[in-house]
Amino acid sequence: MKRLTILDRYIIRKFIGTYMFALLLIIGIVIIFDISEKIDDFVDKSVPLSLIVINYYANFIPYFINMFSPLIVFITVIFFTSKLASNSEITAMLAGGVSFVRLLRPYFLSATFIATFSLILNLFIIPPANKVRLKFENDFIKEKFESTSANIHYQLSPGVFMFMESYSSVNNAGMRFTLEEFKGHELKYKIFAEMAQWDTASNKWRLINYYERILNDDKEIINRGPSKDTTLNITGDELVRSKSSVESYNYSELNRTIRLQKFRGDRQVKYAQIEKQTRFAIPFSAFILTVMGVSLSSKRRRGGIGMNIGIGIALSFSYILFLRFSQMFVHADVLPPWIALWIPNILYAAIAYTLYRLAPK
Repeated sequence: MKRLTILDRYIIRKFIGTYMFALLLIIGIVIIFDISEKIDDFVDKSVPLSLIVINYYANFIPYFINMFSPLIVFITVIFFTSKLASNSEITAMLAGGVSFVRLLRPYFLSATFIATFSLILNLFIIPPANKVRLKFENDFIKEKFESTSANIHYQLSPGVFMFMESYSSVNNAGMRFTLEEFKGHELKYKIFAEMAQWDTASNKWRLINYYERILNDDKEIINRGPSKDTTLNITGDELVRSKSSVESYNYSELNRTIRLQKFRGDRQVKYAQIEKQTRFAIPFSAFILTVMGVSLSSKRRRGGIGMNIGIGIALSFSYILFLRFSQMFVHADVLPPWIALWIPNILYAAIAYTLYRLAPK
């Protein structure tokens, strides 16, 4: 790798310095607005200040840094590059024999640092932070999480299928429970119960008013009873897992959850797949938005940097909006997650290339 020149260090220092300043500014504004919104909840529930600072806001900051990372990168590039252009520094660089491609080198080095920082946040820091943050929100901000699932069909292991008409987290009970075991296409075992109660203490299921059939060769054994304790390859918590819970899984847990939910036929697997793709798509956007920002703001404009910043904010917000909107393609079964979540990057990469071709050389 070639050594960094004075020009490289100058642009990197400007890029990273402006990025950190914008980061602190935006996060500070977000925290102020968040406090004003949640102050009543904190006071009403007498939440200790230490819990608010350590358990909530200390874990809130990494989450929002990553959420606003595309916006901050784009505004950073637009702002300081527009200032360079307005001071005729870009013109001097190009006139001095520095090609536009060479000019992009320190920008890409800075974008690599930011993308790596965002990726580390996504894979190692944000998941455990989200676990603490979500618990705090459930305890002190949101109403107690209660959920009811209906028409649950899961494959628990090869050839073993479970059905519940409904399951509620209020009483940890499922109604009209059925478990069937097949060998090939032949039914070998079936048990039906009016209710299946999840016991959080023993981690077992209690079947109420059950009817059991055991088919062995030409024999059929039938058992009935008021209750029966059994273990299943699923817990009550897994039946009513909140959609946001995937945000607290590390990468290996996320992959394990996706494999398990795919095997079971769980419709909630889409949330885990979206979370996985988003963790990589957002860091990669740093390169695309950097090229777009430099190409847009490298030309000196008569109106100053105001127009560039306005365009930058509009494009960065449209990117974030499109990234959220692309999730609808997954939920509607229009596109697989790995395509849907990367469509914004593909589209904006094409826009970045077009702007690069139009940029002054």
